[in-house]
Amino acid sequence: MQRADAWRAVAERVGERYPSTCLDHRSHDFEGRLAEIAEACPPGSVPVGYSMGGRLALHAALREPGRFAALVLVGASAGIEHAGERAARARVDEELAAWIESRPIESVVQRWERNAVFASQAPELMAAQRAGRLAHDPRDLARLLRSAGQAACPPVWDRLGGLECPLLALAGQADEHYAAAAGRMAGGTRCGAAALVPGAGHAPHLEAPDATAELLLELLDEHLG
Repeated sequence: MQRADAWRAVAERVGERYPSTCLDHRSHDFEGRLAEIAEACPPGSVPVGYSMGGRLALHAALREPGRFAALVLVGASAGIEHAGERAARARVDEELAAWIESRPIESVVQRWERNAVFASQAPELMAAQRAGRLAHDPRDLARLLRSAGQAACPPVWDRLGGLECPLLALAGQADEHYAAAAGRMAGGTRCGAAALVPGAGHAPHLEAPDATAELLLELLDEHLG
């Protein structure tokens, strides 16, 4: 539910040395968003995706393994492997999607902001994102969850070795689930690295933008500089 300007602080820091674009998706389905990533990220670029955006960027890179100079995933995973767990998540996601499309956006945002993964965010940081979240249409959010949620996207752990570009998997140090996923994803690629952002939870680009930008710059200097 974040808008592109959630990346502003990191993009401004990175933009001092490398041109950067913050993508605000228009499409609200899996294939549409992959097409937008392909349009916004020309060959030789470095996509950086957070959470669902990271999952989508990973799928985009796997479709064209040699397209990108590198790939950065933030607070993301390569999917839910166990069929039973994926089916259970699908039921939960469908219940949530049905609830979302039947409620006003104010109620949707209020529920979303109570998500446990955001507990590490300061109230003022949460408030700064609220206007962007309130600009969504609940019906679009429900459609996106059904087509690009964790249960809807097939797991790709067994395909990570096919990535031809270097991978940097980032996670907030306090985000234990995705920190573990970052290490595993990095280990499953030909040229992967994982790093934890100190003092951050699930959204290190918001909670620790300077540290996140520094890690991105190190990668860009190595592969683009």
